[in-house]
Amino acid sequence: MAGERNTAAARTDESTSSSPALTTPERPQPVSPREGLPISDSGMATHPRERVDMVRWLHPAQLLRTGLDALVAAVFGARADHRLIEAVVRPQSPYFDYSQEALPEGDFWLDYVADTGDGWNSTYTVARLLALPRLTLPVRGISRGEPYETKRGRVLVFGGDGVYPGASREVYEERLVQPYEAAMRRSHAPNPDLFVIPGNHDWYDGLSAFMRLFCANRWIAGRRTRQSRSYFALKLPHRWWLIGTDVQLNSDIDVPQVEYFREVAQHMGPDDRVILCNAEPAWILAAAARRKGSYLENNLEYLQEKVLGRRISVFLAGDLHHYRRHEDAAGRQKITAGGGGAFLHPTHAPAAHVLRDGYTLQKSFPDERTSRKLARKNLLLIRYSPLFGLITGALYLLLALAAYAEVGSLGLTQLPKVVMAVANSMVSRPWTLVLGLGTIGGLIGFADPHFGKWRTLAGTLHGLGHILGAFFTAWAATYFTVSGLGVCPDLTADGLNCADGWAHLAGKFLLSSGFTFLFGFLVGPFVMGLYLWLSVNFFGAHSNEAFISLALPDWKNFLRLHINEDGHLMVYPVGVERVPREWKATHAGPYAPAFDPDDPKATAPVLIEPPIRV
Repeated sequence: MAGERNTAAARTDESTSSSPALTTPERPQPVSPREGLPISDSGMATHPRERVDMVRWLHPAQLLRTGLDALVAAVFGARADHRLIEAVVRPQSPYFDYSQEALPEGDFWLDYVADTGDGWNSTYTVARLLALPRLTLPVRGISRGEPYETKRGRVLVFGGDGVYPGASREVYEERLVQPYEAAMRRSHAPNPDLFVIPGNHDWYDGLSAFMRLFCANRWIAGRRTRQSRSYFALKLPHRWWLIGTDVQLNSDIDVPQVEYFREVAQHMGPDDRVILCNAEPAWILAAAARRKGSYLENNLEYLQEKVLGRRISVFLAGDLHHYRRHEDAAGRQKITAGGGGAFLHPTHAPAAHVLRDGYTLQKSFPDERTSRKLARKNLLLIRYSPLFGLITGALYLLLALAAYAEVGSLGLTQLPKVVMAVANSMVSRPWTLVLGLGTIGGLIGFADPHFGKWRTLAGTLHGLGHILGAFFTAWAATYFTVSGLGVCPDLTADGLNCADGWAHLAGKFLLSSGFTFLFGFLVGPFVMGLYLWLSVNFFGAHSNEAFISLALPDWKNFLRLHINEDGHLMVYPVGVERVPREWKATHAGPYAPAFDPDDPKATAPVLIEPPIRV
C-alpha cells in the first residue's frame, strides 16, 4: 500500500539500546538455536488455518452465546475478581523503566491499539501496519504538504478487548495471535515489548486466557510480554509515564490496584506527565448519561482525581470502535481510539460534542455525516446479518399460528374482513394475546435506556411493527397458497376441512406455514433494521446494536506516540478507511509481513488529522 516503507535498510535502522530495567528477575527467553533470536512460543504458524470473518452478532447461535456470557459475567464476575488474587501471588515491580531508552536522536516511539481481534482482514491490516519499521503518512484530506515519517514503537500497548466475541484460548489464537504473527513473527533487537490491559470481553472467562497469554513472560508476534498483572505502569523518557488500568466489568478498579498506583505516584515528580489508558471512554458515556453528578463515583475516579491529579495530560481508551478526540483549553487530550480490528461504532451517537469537564470535540473518524450514512445500511439488515431472519421467521410463524384464521380467499380490498376474522380468532384463543404481549414486553426490555421516559413507547412501537409484519406476511402467505396456488380453495360446511380432501388441507397448512416463515425471514430483518436506523439517527439510541448488526470491518485506526528530544508528546492518529479483502503472499521471512494487500479498492493508511502536540 502507498505510504509504507518496508526495506531492509529500514528494518536494520532500529536502535540497539538495552532493555528496560526491572527490579525483579526475568526468566530466560526462548531462543532459536539457528539464529539465536527470541521467537514466539505461542505455537502458531505464519499461515492462518482459516481467515475468520467478522463476528456475526445477530446470528441466532451467537446471540445465545453472547447472552449466556454476559449473564455468567454479570453473576459471577464481580464475585470472582481475579485481580485480588494477582495482587497476592503475582508480584510486579512498581514500574517498567524505559526512561533511558531514547533513540540516538533523543526521542522515543510507542504504539497504542485497542479492540483488536475480530475479522482477519481488519485485524491483520492494523497488525501489518504496526509491524512495519516505518510508515510515511500523508494527512487525510490534505493534498499538499509533506507526509510525516513515523517509526514502529519500542512498546506496543493493547488498550482492551483483545478478542471478540469473548475470551478463550482458542479465540485469542484464531482472532489475535494468528494475524499478528502473520504480520511479524520475529523482531530484531531491541525487541519491542507488549503490554495489555483487559476490556470487558477479556473478562468473560474470568481473565483466565488473558493471564495465560499476556502475563506469563511469553513472546507474541516478535514482542515480549513483561507484565505479571492485568495493570501496569511504564516510566518513559523526558518525565512521561503511561498508566494502564484494569476496570474489570464494573468500570472500577480494586483497592490493591489503587495502592499499586499510589506507590507509582510516589516515584513521580510534580512536573511529570501521565498518559492514562482505560478500557472504556467514561467521558463519552458520561456525556450521554442522563443522570447528573460524577461519571465515575468509584476508585477509578479517585485514582484520576486524587492519586494522579493534574499530571494526566492524555486520556486514552477504546471500547467504542472509532476515533474521537476531545481537547480542553489547557491542551489536555481525551482520545477514543478503538479501531484495532473490531466492527465499527458510530461517531454521531452517543453524542458528545462537549464533555462535562469542558473538553470539546475536535475530530471524528469517520465524520458524523458519514456515520449517519453508514447507519442507513440497517435498512438492508438481511444482507449483513442474513441468518437473523431465522429468528423473525420463527416469531412471525408462531404469531400467525396463534391467531390463525381462514383468510386465504380475501384480498386487499377485503382488509376489514381479514381484521375481523383475526380478531375473532384472538378472542377465542387467549394465549394469542399472551404471545403478542410477550413480544411487545420483550422488545420494551430490548429498547435502549437512552430513550429515557420514551423507552416503553419505543419498545411498544417496535413490537407492534413486528406484530403487523407477522399479520401481513401470514395473510400474504395464506392468500398465495389458497388463491394463487389453488390449494384448498373451498371448505366444507363446518369450515374445518377442505372440500377436496385431507391432502389439500395438509398442503395448505404446510405451504402457508412455509411461506409465512419465508416472508418473516425477509420482512422481519427490515422491521428491525428500520427500528435501529431510526433509533440511532434520530434519537441517538442503540448506537451499539445498530452497528453490531452491520459488522463493518472498515474505518480502522491506531495511535503512534512520539516523545521528541524536547520532551513534547506528539500523537499521530493513523487511519485506514477501507481495509483490503484480498492478499498476496510476500515470502519475506519471519521479520516482515507474510501478506501484502492485493485489493485495488483498499485505501492507503493516512493520518486522520495532523499530529497533536501535547
